[in-house]
Parts: sequence; C-alpha cells; structure tokens
Amino acid sequence: MRSSSPLPRMSRRGRVTIAVLVGVFVLFTLLGWGVQAWTDWLWFDEVDYTQVFTGVLVTRLLLFLAVGLAMALVVGGNLWLAHRLRPRLRPHSVEQATLERYRMALSPRLGTWIAVVAGVVGLFAGLSAQSRWNQWLLFRNGGNFGVKDPEFGVDVGFYVFQLPFWRYLLGVGFTAVVLAVVGALAVHYLFGGVRLQGVGDRMTNAARAHLSTLVAVFVGLKAIAYVLDRRAMLLEYNEGAKLYGAGYADVNALLPAKEILAYISIVVAVAIIIFSNAWMRNLVWPGISLALLGVSAVAIGGIYPWAVQTFEVKPSAKEKEAPYIQRSIDATRTAFGLAGTKTTAYAADNLTPPASLATDTSVVPNVRLLDPQLVSETYTQLQQVRGFYDFGPKLDIDRYGVNGKTSDYVVGVREINYGELTDQQNTWINRHTVYTHGYGLVAAPANQVVCGGQPFFVSGFLGEKTQEACSSQTEQIPATQPRIYYGERMEDGDYAIVGQTDPNKKAEFDRPVGEGGGESYTYTGEGGVSIGSFPRRLLYAIKEQESNFLLSGAVNENSKLLYVRNPRDRVEKVAPFLTLDGDPYPAVVGGRVQWIVDGYTTAATYPYAERVNLREETTDELTGRGTFQLARENVNYIRNSVKATVDAYDGTVRLYEFDENDPVLKAWNKAFGGDLVLPKKDIPAELAEHFRYPADLFKVQRNLLTKFHVTNPGDFYSAQDFWQVPNVPDAPDSGQKQPPYYLFTEFPGQEGPRFQLTSAVTPNGRQNLAALISGSYVDGQPKLEVLELPDQTAISGPVQVHQRMTNTNTNIRQQLNLLSSNQAQVQYGNLLSLPFGNGMLYVEPVYVKSNQQDAYPLLQKVLMSYGDGGSYVALADNISDGIKQLAEQGKRAGQQPGTNTPPPPTGGNPPPPPTGGDEPPLTGELAAAADRVQTAITEVRAAQASGDFERYGRALKALDEALTAFQQAQGQATPTSGGSPAPSGSPSPSSSGSPPVGSGG
Repeated sequence: MRSSSPLPRMSRRGRVTIAVLVGVFVLFTLLGWGVQAWTDWLWFDEVDYTQVFTGVLVTRLLLFLAVGLAMALVVGGNLWLAHRLRPRLRPHSVEQATLERYRMALSPRLGTWIAVVAGVVGLFAGLSAQSRWNQWLLFRNGGNFGVKDPEFGVDVGFYVFQLPFWRYLLGVGFTAVVLAVVGALAVHYLFGGVRLQGVGDRMTNAARAHLSTLVAVFVGLKAIAYVLDRRAMLLEYNEGAKLYGAGYADVNALLPAKEILAYISIVVAVAIIIFSNAWMRNLVWPGISLALLGVSAVAIGGIYPWAVQTFEVKPSAKEKEAPYIQRSIDATRTAFGLAGTKTTAYAADNLTPPASLATDTSVVPNVRLLDPQLVSETYTQLQQVRGFYDFGPKLDIDRYGVNGKTSDYVVGVREINYGELTDQQNTWINRHTVYTHGYGLVAAPANQVVCGGQPFFVSGFLGEKTQEACSSQTEQIPATQPRIYYGERMEDGDYAIVGQTDPNKKAEFDRPVGEGGGESYTYTGEGGVSIGSFPRRLLYAIKEQESNFLLSGAVNENSKLLYVRNPRDRVEKVAPFLTLDGDPYPAVVGGRVQWIVDGYTTAATYPYAERVNLREETTDELTGRGTFQLARENVNYIRNSVKATVDAYDGTVRLYEFDENDPVLKAWNKAFGGDLVLPKKDIPAELAEHFRYPADLFKVQRNLLTKFHVTNPGDFYSAQDFWQVPNVPDAPDSGQKQPPYYLFTEFPGQEGPRFQLTSAVTPNGRQNLAALISGSYVDGQPKLEVLELPDQTAISGPVQVHQRMTNTNTNIRQQLNLLSSNQAQVQYGNLLSLPFGNGMLYVEPVYVKSNQQDAYPLLQKVLMSYGDGGSYVALADNISDGIKQLAEQGKRAGQQPGTNTPPPPTGGNPPPPPTGGDEPPLTGELAAAADRVQTAITEVRAAQASGDFERYGRALKALDEALTAFQQAQGQATPTSGGSPAPSGSPSPSSSGSPPVGSGG
C-alpha cells in the first residue's frame, strides 16, 4: 500500500515570507515594550521612585519565568514521558493505520513539537502569573494583624497575606495536572499506548501507570483544596444570616464535612495508584474510588449541610445564627474602622426656634452658603480671565485661618483647559510649549457673599486686587509660586515641553496683563524629564508618535518634558498598590500649591467582614462631575493609610504614612525597601492642618453604619432599626444619593467648631431623620461620630424638609416662583442639617441662574427652617436675616398661652419692627401688607443684580401692587399715636410706588 505524504511541504518563498512577517511583528512588539519601559524608567527616576519601577518589574519577570517554566516543564515533561512509554509493537488495526500518517509527520521533529506546545503553555501561564505580583509581594512581606479569627484562632494576616497566593498556586497546580493528563492521553493514543480498537487491553501498563499517577496527583490536590476551603469559608457569604462568614450550618456541618472529604481524597489518591498498578492492574477500582469520592462530596459536603440548614437552622435562625452574626458585626466594624465610632443620643425634642439662635457664635456664623458644585461656573466667569482657563465642574472645600479667624473656604485652581483653545491657538507649538500651565489658587469664604450673590474672593493673581467692584481686599492666602503645571484637568496626551537655551527668551504664556496682553515665563523647576539629547528626543518621538520632537526648534538641549500631569494619576503610578480617593484637592502649603490625595490600603479576605464594592458604595450625585469614579473593587478591609501630595509646580510626589498601625501598609513599605512611605512624624504641621476626612472612605463607612450601628445580633437579624442614605433633596426621584458635605461647625458633645464631613441618614423605608454621621480629625486621629435621634422623632429628613420648605408655605412658594422665569432657573445648594438648641436647623441656599449666555448662578436667597421642617420657615437674603426671622417666629410662638409648639405661621417672614422706638408693632392685615412690601423690595434688588429684565419687570409690578395694598390697609387701620409706620426699608407710601434704583444688593 502506497503511503501519501501526510503534510504538503511549504515553498522556500513561503517560509521566508512567514519568517519576515514574524520577525517584523516581534521587532515592533519588542520596540514598543522597550520604549515604554525606558520612558517609564526615566519618569520614575524623575520623581525619585525607581524602587517601585524595579520592584514591580523584577517581581513580574520572576513570576513569569518561575510559573511559566514550571508549567512548561510539567506539561512538556509529561508529553515526553508519554512518548518514551509508547509500545514498541502495536497490533494491526484500521485505527492504527489511520494514526500512522500522523506519527510519521510528528516523529522526525517530535522534540520540537513538544517544546513548542510546552512553550505556548508556559507563555500563557507566565503572563497570568506576572499579574499576581501584588499577591506575591504581600505573601512574602506580610506579617500579623494581632487579631485572630473567631473559628480557628488563626491570625488575620494569614487570610490577608497568605491565603490568596496559596489558592492561586493551587489553581496553577490543578491547571498543570489537567493539561498534563490531556496532553499525555493524546500522545498515548497517538503512539498506541491507549487504543479504542483491536484485541487485548485498551491501555498498556506503562500508559495506565502514567495516567493513573496524574489522576492521583489531581485528587491529592483536591485534598489540599478541601483544607484551604475550610479557611476560605470564613470569607464566603452566609445565606442563613445574610452576612459574610461561616454560619451555624457551615461550622457544624460543612466544616467537618470538608475535613472528612480531605481524608477521603487522600485515601482515594493512594487507592488509585495501588489498584491501578500494584494489585489489580486495571481501572475498575480506581474508577469506583473516584465515583465514591464524588458521591461523598455530594452527600457529605452537600446534602448533609443542606439538611442541617433546612431542618435545624431555619426554624430558629435568629437564635442559631446569633453568635455568627455577632462575629460578622465585630469583624466588619474592625475591618472598616467603625469600632471606635462614638454614638451620642440627641433628643431633638425642641421644635420651636430658641432665642439663642440670634446670639450664637459657634454654629450660625459658620453656616456654609456656597455650594462648591454650583459656584464653579461663577468662579470660571469671574476669575477665568482667559477662555482657556478652567476651574473644573466642582470646586473643593478646605479651611484657612485668615485675619486670625479659621473658617471653611471654597477653593479652586485656575488650570489650563486644552479643550478650550481656539483653532488658531491649538497648534502643536502652542499646545505643548506656550500654553503650559495655569496660574493661581482662588478662594472664597464659604459663609460670605457679596455683589448680589457672588462669592467674596480673597485670592486671585498674586499681589493683585480681586473683585474691585465689590471689595478692595487684596489676596490673603498668598502663594509664592502660583503656577499650576500639574492639575486635575490634565489628560494623558497633555504633555508640556519647557526650558529654553536663552534664559531671556521666555516662550511660555504666564499670566494675563491688561486687555489682551500677557507676561511670558520660563520654567525653572526641578520637575520634568530632560530631552536635550537626540536619543531622548527620538525616544519620545516614538512614544508620542510625534515628529516635532526631532524637527521643532522649540525642543533644544535645555528642554524638559512634563507628563503624567494629573495628580491622581501621578500618585497611582508611584504607588500602584493604593486605592486612591476620587476627590483630590489643592491647598497652599509653604507658599506653594500642593495637591492632597488620600490613599487607601484595602483587602478582600478579612474573615467574617462584610464585603462591599467600592464603585457602588461611593457613587452619588457628584461622581463623574468633579470626582473620579472608583474601580469595581470588592473589599472587606480599608484604611486611609497614606496622605500623598503632588506639588503643582514641579510635580514632586511624597507619600506620608497616616495610619501607623496598618499591617497592609507595613507589608507594602517593606516590599519596596522600607523607605517608600515617609513616617508620620515627617508630615509638616502646615500640611496636616489641611488634611480632611476623605470622602470615599466616609461614604463606605456611612453606608455600613446604616446597618452596623446595630450591635445586638437579634436586632440585626430582624433589621428593624436599619437606616438608609436619603436621595438628593431637590431631586428625590433621580435615585442618586445625597453626597456628604464638609462643614466647619460644632455638633453637640464637641468642644468648639470642627472641620468635619457630615451626612444625614433616615430610617429604612421612611423619610424622617434618624441620625447625623460625621467624620473629622481630632489631634490628628480620625474620629467617626453618630448623633442618633429617637426612633419616633418628629424631625423630618432632608427630602421631607426640602418639600415642606418649598411647598407647604404659601408665601415662600410665591417668592420662589418669582425667582424662576422663562429666562432664569432656580438651583438649590447643599441642604445642611445642623443640630442646635436640642432641635434641628436646616439651611438651604437658593441660587438663580439666568438663561443668558455666560450667565452664572447667583446666591439670591437662603431657605431656612427649624424643628420639623415645616412649622418655622424663613426665606431671607442672608443668614443673619433668616436667623432673625426664625428667632422672631420662636418668640411669637412662646408668647402664645398654653402651648410650646404653635401651629405653623401663615407667612415666612415676621412683621418688621417699628421704625420708632415707641411705636407699636404692626398687626393684622397691615403687618401682612408690610411683609409683602418688604418681600417685593428684596425681589426688585435681586432681579436687578441678576440682569434678568423679564424678572425685573415682574418684580417692579409686584412692588407697585404691594405698595397699593399697603396704602389701602393703612387707611383701614385704626389710627394710633403717631400713625402706623411704613415697613422698614420700604419707600414712603407717597412715593407713588417708585422702586429704589441702583441699590444692587
């Protein structure tokens, strides 16, 4: 019988073509990798963190080589062994005749084929392994937590540092054995060791011994898996208790079952080897052993725990699961930093505004009016100066001591926004060598407004007066280096080339001067990678795919390249093991603008702790609108262990240890030489003054506290006392959670005003207020506090309060309607919940934004309420007037006999005081008419300041009608000595209704 060639031979030209294509592919792949690695090294050298680059790179290479080589040896070795164990004589059959052509094709180069298969398997295994560099570094450098798990008494460090890598190695072992079995079986079949046809045994003794040994190894690995699964059960979700960690059925049924299955697996592994090779020399009993193992796994590991859960636990789950619920509560509060939370009962039984509101010096003077999200447009329009500057969609809140007084400030950085460059400006030269930086930090006291609702800016360009139309005040937060080369508006491709051969030749646009003019500047900082040499320019020309690095005269021997200019990206590259907060913020420290970024160490294997998804827990109304969205990372342990800073001028990155007791940070610091993170004692005092409780950590803790404030397992199981985070008050149907807000204020039980992040929570399924949660720093240590209200409190929650303030009071609703028109819209700022006088004070700023081009929101009114949110409400021009109105309403309520909580007043404003010292106050219809006139005057001034002519016309008409009504009421009133006075601040009734002009607020 003539045998045909099994495979056609490729022509010489075809082989050469394939070789050239493969060579080109490999060349460009290696070139791209080499360019990226080299430029990364230069960048890390610039920021002085080369130990991170080399540490991660060396670890990845070693894992790639170790795991890849091990996998290749296991698979390749078993393929080679299967070939060596092939039978020398094979019975004649159709099957063997068919396989002969393939044997003829493979045999001459069998070693090459085995090497190729093993190499491909090792390549993919190595690529998978190198991504586990973080697990390996923690495995090697992790220590103890000093806390033992409640079931086995094993230190938590084993679960966090050791268990993840052991489970990965076990997975590698299973994969290697499975591939070896498949590969060996294929080779045995190809060379006759395993046959499907013919006389005699279907498998040779050598093939049976080889394959049965591999199966025994697999079963042995399964025994190890059962042992590790016993530990991992403390991390899994418990359906019975609806919490994480082993429950009653797990501990009393599944844990013993897995131990029994581990012993059975060892017995089965030994039985497979003995029965297959030393005794019966067939696969019947090994097959029976494997079947018994499967049956045991189902019966012992499945049916028995299910029976215990169904028939023993479910009928009395509250009692059975109580100890394990307690374990989860304790572990969660420890893992997320909730264990030290201070809970204070707050009766909140006062529903009447106290007289002390008008004289308070700790809460009322510090009420924040400016909403950092809304006033961003105001900053841009008033402080932008040039169209290519930008403050971003959301500003930040910080506190400063100015003129001897500490208060919170709304701060923003004037950055370059490359997306706003005109077509003429947006050339490569302009984009990367001229418009290289922003200029200045702009701040405004959060509790002050001027000029009809504008922020009171106290800092702008260095040494220049700001907002001259409103104030002659000069900058009070001086920055000796106000230039912003690194900022949040920078994206990946926004690199800058700085430095000139001639220091007198200044090419960079520095700051505007006069009408359309500007000064120039040459960068003198230490930051940036030198690209003065031709090899460096060629390197970055390849990296950026830009020939101007080689051709442009703007690149010279003094040039430096600034890239990775976003502060968050910069810290993330330096410390890839940290999870970073989504809201970096700027602060002036030592005369320089520093970006402060909060860094978290996390873990996902803390036993019995609740597991949360960081993206889901931190997403709210502001996510993506000035704050970065976190990755979908599941964690059950988190610490704010690092405070990182990035210098806005030279890009210097510093990592400061903030939590000195965090074992995870200690492991990472050890992994990179021990000096990666600066000790806490090295934090400058001026920098520490600007640290604030991080928002994303607070959101996670707040959300957990809605459940884990309940520490009694029985109450936790019933879930009757759980809370929830309310939706945005002015848009409750949006489904977005109300963001927490920073305040400089004093809560009950605190000694003096404190800069703190606060949030209101409501009972689950209801809208009344349940508690206020706050996070702050006391003596440099984080402190969580809960101000808990009684279960049956009458105090409304944020959504209810907003609805009551804007809908239930007719007078206020009419005034708010006047603010809105076809040419303007009302926008509500942060609704602040402030405990005061054993009651609750709510403050909500009201902004008006015209629909005209380049309009920005102006603070026109302040909406305030006390008590339950609807009984005592005021709509005033400022905090002072609003407080006076509430205090007057409370005073009138106290004068009513027989009651401490009078019915809701009919109007939002109290009657104005008499103009004369001896004149009686207005009453009845005359007081209401005077109140209407006062409101109309306020609206005229607000409309005039807003520039909305339609609204201004309506306001004038309303004022004319109000004056007419006042004259009629005055004529009908009974005369008193001296007559009835005109409303305070209103025109004389004889003025024919002419409104005041040009007051401007």
